[in-house]
Amino acid sequence: MTLRLFVLLLLTIRLHAADRPNLIWIMADDLGYAELGCYGQKIIQTPCLDRMAREGMRFTQFYAGATVCAPSRSVLMTGQHQGRTRVRGNAGKERRELQALHDGEVTVARVLQQAGYRTALVGKWGLGDEGPAASGLPHKQGFDYFYGYLNQTHAHNHYPDFLWKNEERVPLPNVVTPVGDQHGGYATERKMYADDLFADESLQFVRDNAKSDRPFFLYWSMVVPHANNERNRVLKDGTEVPDLGSYADKDWSAQDKGQAAMVTRMDSYVGRMMNELQKLGIAEKTLVIFTSDNGPHNESSHNVQRFAPAGRFSGLKRSLTDGGIRVPAIAWWRGKVAAGTEQKHVAYFGDWMATACELSGAALPADCNSISFAPALLGKEQKAHDYLYWEFHEGGFRQAALYQGRWKGIRPMGRSLALYDLQSDPAERIDLAAKEPSLAKNLARWLDGARTDSPNWPARPGK
Repeated sequence: MTLRLFVLLLLTIRLHAADRPNLIWIMADDLGYAELGCYGQKIIQTPCLDRMAREGMRFTQFYAGATVCAPSRSVLMTGQHQGRTRVRGNAGKERRELQALHDGEVTVARVLQQAGYRTALVGKWGLGDEGPAASGLPHKQGFDYFYGYLNQTHAHNHYPDFLWKNEERVPLPNVVTPVGDQHGGYATERKMYADDLFADESLQFVRDNAKSDRPFFLYWSMVVPHANNERNRVLKDGTEVPDLGSYADKDWSAQDKGQAAMVTRMDSYVGRMMNELQKLGIAEKTLVIFTSDNGPHNESSHNVQRFAPAGRFSGLKRSLTDGGIRVPAIAWWRGKVAAGTEQKHVAYFGDWMATACELSGAALPADCNSISFAPALLGKEQKAHDYLYWEFHEGGFRQAALYQGRWKGIRPMGRSLALYDLQSDPAERIDLAAKEPSLAKNLARWLDGARTDSPNWPARPGK
């Protein structure tokens, strides 16, 4: 290649990169729809995310991929709804390989990597592990760099004695009392808080790539405000946070103070990222999405009623009502996403694949259940889903579908479908199946064919 052709190619690459935004997906763990001030929270302070909403776009009907951790993340990565994605439930310690993506899986990280993006995962993974689940390790799924937890039980402990950097264990000075296996436990000597490390690592990745010729994709998967289930089992307090901040003097239980402090600390991390993007001068070419992997938990022995984390919706994590799956979602992109906008478009995690493809110029993989919400972000005409789909396997198989963003059907295996009108009944308390038989029949028929069979995740009745 002549020098002239090389220079022209280099300039073309640089111009192409300049047209494609950096992409940052920030995801909290078990944060409820109404645990942020901009979504109606009255007690817990979230000034940075409230500012993000003022300066960006707040989705009012955005859904997680599932009502629990692993399948929600699988939907996010593959762009396939829960009835088609690889991982459809939390497998547990006895079936770790069932909670792993396979070699050659088409993930959004792989698609972006092949499109020339530098890709990084910081925080909790949950879709691959050492041993029999190694097919799902992050580097095999499109990530150039990984720092964090591989399996979710390990991620319960916010003060672990090691984390993974790529496939190397990095020891930490925390002293941990083991509980169960899969590295579960809680710290008796606390030195380093994992989410503090994740915030530092995420900011460093952005700094390192801010002036690169290549755009980047950062998947920042926080652990806050997830409970340490093992600590809660032993000490009846699943909260873990370095300090209680402004809640220290509240006349609340230690668990309530800890829950609020975890959410506010999480909020501060997002503020640091927004400030860093502005400082580096790349806020105008970086799209940031903030959301949560599923609805709020009640696993820290805290008073859920105090904070009303699901707001006007019913149910928590593990529910197929909107309290378990509708999540906050805020988009921030200086000069592109209009400030202070409220977006009613109905979207879900699986749509990130099509959105990332459209913004990066990559081709959308086949067999996705994904519609780009980039038009909604940019104030353009937006295509909508006819149906969205979820399922849940613990305690007996259940399915749910949302039709036209309004009509919600929930069906436990072997029972008739319950039908709700989210427009008039967001708490899903009034079953309209008898009054709207044609709608109920339509949703039931769609549920019958929505999922593909999976030997790893069969539809089974409850015990």
